[in-house]
Amino acid sequence: MMKKQLAVIFGGTSSEHEVSLMSASSILENLSVEKYEIYPVGITKEGKWYLYRGPVSGLTDGSWAAHPQNLPAFLSPDRSVHGLVVLEGGAAQTITLDAVFPALHGKNGEDGTLQGLFQLSGIPFVGSGTLASAVCMDKAVTHTLLSAANIEQAHYLWFYSDRFSAAPEVIKNKIKARLDFPVFVKPANAGSSVGVSRVDRLEDLDEAIQKAAKEDSKVVVEEGIRGQEVECAVMGNREAEASIIGEIGASAQFYDYDDKYINGTSQLYIPARISEEVSEKIRETAVRAYRLLGCSGLARVDFFVTEEGQQVILNEINTLPGFTAISMYPKLWMAMGLSYGDILDRLIDLALKK
Repeated sequence: MMKKQLAVIFGGTSSEHEVSLMSASSILENLSVEKYEIYPVGITKEGKWYLYRGPVSGLTDGSWAAHPQNLPAFLSPDRSVHGLVVLEGGAAQTITLDAVFPALHGKNGEDGTLQGLFQLSGIPFVGSGTLASAVCMDKAVTHTLLSAANIEQAHYLWFYSDRFSAAPEVIKNKIKARLDFPVFVKPANAGSSVGVSRVDRLEDLDEAIQKAAKEDSKVVVEEGIRGQEVECAVMGNREAEASIIGEIGASAQFYDYDDKYINGTSQLYIPARISEEVSEKIRETAVRAYRLLGCSGLARVDFFVTEEGQQVILNEINTLPGFTAISMYPKLWMAMGLSYGDILDRLIDLALKK
């Protein structure tokens, strides 16, 4: 059997650069070298692209970007190339690719920017296309579309940060009138809880909004939900399937960046401590939202289950969820009998079929 030529792209210019390195490290360690000829392609924080030819350990300790065997390389938008252009010794070489596995999170990784380049290149790639990636990355747009489809969410409002700078009292009065505290203030376009704050008092809104505005020009404010945080992994193209449900027992006030990737102190429950009836509703809603927003390949759909009434409230959709050793997406499928390698094989196969 001929090996598939596969590029794994990692790093990037977003605030989630380090998370991407952890995800890519796990992916590279679990891809079958019998099935794939693997080309790791790293993007530095400054936006430089390299074909990385060092050990996987160079990703986890951050030394990869300075590896002496790195070669400048980039994905060509020219469909006749259908792959990487690698610069070495003053000459350009090409590597034809069968598929690309992006292991990037955040801006310029899962927001449709890179997906547009993949689509121009004509190379199959793991994950959603340009529009679905952009829509799901933007919490304000996602909220608006899901509201139109009557999918239950937390009460929310959003605004451009320059409007807050011009009239802060007007916006704070709207928040006070429409939402009950505590609220969560978030940048519209950022992942892994970067720039997110829990706010319990009106007086603390200014600081939280300024923090969110550093990450994006749009700010979303959501009413806090009292309940369990649960997550569902979805896999497939138009015919998608949902996994078992997992639950997060956050060790912080909410499941923040440090809790996800640094402290590792949150308790994960697989399966979640909820009834089968609620689990089934979550799975159905996850697939419905996934298809409605045009997702493909994979996504992790996050929910709350309220303390009173056991209502299912959709929180957000992540089109390139974390693939680290402690990430929920692979853990949920592994709980259903798939190995980490099986998950990667299925995602690559879905990319080739798209």
